[in-house]
Amino acid sequence: MHVPDSMLNGYVCPVTAVVSSIGIIAAAAFAAKRPEKTTINRFAAVTALIFAAQMLNFPVIDGTSGHLLGGVLAAAMLGVPWGILSIAVVVSIQALVFGDGGIAVLGANILNMAIIGAGAGGMIYTFLAHRLKGRSGRFEALALAAWLSVVAAALAVSIELAAAGTIPFTRCAPAMLGIHALIGIGEAGITIAAAYAFGNYGEQVEPAGRNTFAAPALTAVLCALVLSPFACGWSDGLEAVGKKLGFLKEAQPLFVSPLPDYLIPQLGDTVISGCLAGLAGVGICLLSAWILGKALTAGRAFINER
Repeated sequence: MHVPDSMLNGYVCPVTAVVSSIGIIAAAAFAAKRPEKTTINRFAAVTALIFAAQMLNFPVIDGTSGHLLGGVLAAAMLGVPWGILSIAVVVSIQALVFGDGGIAVLGANILNMAIIGAGAGGMIYTFLAHRLKGRSGRFEALALAAWLSVVAAALAVSIELAAAGTIPFTRCAPAMLGIHALIGIGEAGITIAAAYAFGNYGEQVEPAGRNTFAAPALTAVLCALVLSPFACGWSDGLEAVGKKLGFLKEAQPLFVSPLPDYLIPQLGDTVISGCLAGLAGVGICLLSAWILGKALTAGRAFINER
């Protein structure tokens, strides 16, 4: 659901950039205030995991694929503020390094996937998790929140496209909501499986007795090197709707990314090129998230000392 530069213009881009900036600043403030909700290493590992998992498109219907957005998963594993920051790091690296989504629309993509997906989706999960008892209740809360986060993000994209004059809301919204309601089922399943695998589906963000770094980090490497060549090559939900309704247009990118389309240019469109580019993305996400986490916790410590 990465919106490209060609789909949005006018005031929509700066407005979404401002809203996203406010959301990120607020998330960073809350994350720095409650650093005990996660560790820097776990924040880095989960961020890399979500980046790698987003490379694995799965088939949905009629030549359309979907992929994990990961907002609710990040919020469940890290806490809502850290989850927002995790998805924001992923989306930013995808735009800057891989040309996935655009620079001008980066604010919109962060709004849709981080602020709405991890923020609103994470708060829905927290609300439901406190009211549904037991392990099965936690899984139900994860599934419903994950599904709603995808549908809400699709609705937000429809509103943005209409506000930009790209396509009327009444034409776009039914198609976007219809296909992403199906993609949301995959999102819910992956979220439950990952939360169970990494021991996090309850209130405790740091599960006792679990290695909170190695498991998600190694899984991210596995996804990039082994599983990414088997990802479905069909158009994702937004691209499929854009083709069907005629608003998907090719445009000259505003910024030439170093690893466009998740490939290393010198190696061409080959399996090894995609695997190595994916591995590079995992490493960049690990390092970027670790630096951000270190900066937030160090800043909090400095403020406390003062």
